[in-house]
Amino acid sequence: MDALATPPANEPTPPRSGPACTACGETAIVHWLRRLTGDELDEVRRVEQERREQALLLADPQLPPPVFPPLPTGEGFTRTVYSCGPHAITMDAAALVHASSCTAPNDADLPGCDCTPEPPPEARIEPAAAPLPDHWVTGGA
Repeated sequence: MDALATPPANEPTPPRSGPACTACGETAIVHWLRRLTGDELDEVRRVEQERREQALLLADPQLPPPVFPPLPTGEGFTRTVYSCGPHAITMDAAALVHASSCTAPNDADLPGCDCTPEPPPEARIEPAAAPLPDHWVTGGA
């Protein structure tokens, strides 16, 4: 039997491990990131608010109450979008963070998507290494 062929109907299919493709449910082999939708951000904020309320309940009443920063905004939060091979966007597009409204992996737009992804972060330039003193041995013994 070919290794990639589907098993006969009388044999159970092995359970899938790992994430599933967002479009079809098959085993995912690639992924990319997108920003949170409004509903997803509301859920993050709800969980954080509950955490803060619990911290206030458990706080020592003899000490000042805890002070919290503002509730999170969408900045810095992303969701992973999983895809099988046929539903994958291009590798260059997958390297970028997509908009919360991105419909990828949408069959109509493949291998692209319907949003304008965020530009890549600026490359970090490492400072040049300081030259070693002449009496140091470099590159081994």
